[in-house]
Amino acid sequence: MAQYLLSAHSVEGEVREPMTDEEMQRSWKQVIALEQEMKSSGAWVFSGRLHEPDTATVVRISDGKVLTTDGPFAESKEHLGGFYIIEAADIDAALAWASKVTRAINAPIEVRPFAGVGELARHIEGTAG
Repeated sequence: MAQYLLSAHSVEGEVREPMTDEEMQRSWKQVIALEQEMKSSGAWVFSGRLHEPDTATVVRISDGKVLTTDGPFAESKEHLGGFYIIEAADIDAALAWASKVTRAINAPIEVRPFAGVGELARHIEGTAG
């Protein structure tokens, strides 16, 4: 089984289809049920919802010194709103989970496989020498 990142993106100022309080409650129930389904199937590894981008702090190296900057890394209207890390047999299985997530949360989902440690070791060995 491979691990995949299902990242939920939001666009600042973009209004999704408006939801009534009742629809919002139904949406949260769908998310809870979906996470239970993921856990029961063994797909769920970890998930999280993030605060708004203005709560971010970026840590970087500049001229050999560690600097911190308040605010998001990229000046962009699009930002990461939350994510799931899942285990799936292949990309098709990961995409099937992503289609359920996008329906439950009404946001675009990007699906990316994790690069395994073995892949990194092969890359290093292939470039060394």
